[in-house]
Amino acid sequence: MTDATLETLELVERIQSLPLLKRSQVEEYVDFLLARLVDRSIVTAAATLSEPSFAAVRDNEDDAVYDTL
Repeated sequence: MTDATLETLELVERIQSLPLLKRSQVEEYVDFLLARLVDRSIVTAAATLSEPSFAAVRDNEDDAVYDTL
């Protein structure tokens, strides 16, 4: 058994030893953390997709004077 597997089993055992109300709080917190990961990946993907558009707008002759500021 790997260290990660042992750690996972220990964590599961610890969670199972909690009262039911506390287990539901742990579940809500895990859901919250997972939602933040999804939100962050959506923001990162949107920023990556918009880079070419912003580059086209930023890199133009009319605004070249602002590049030296």
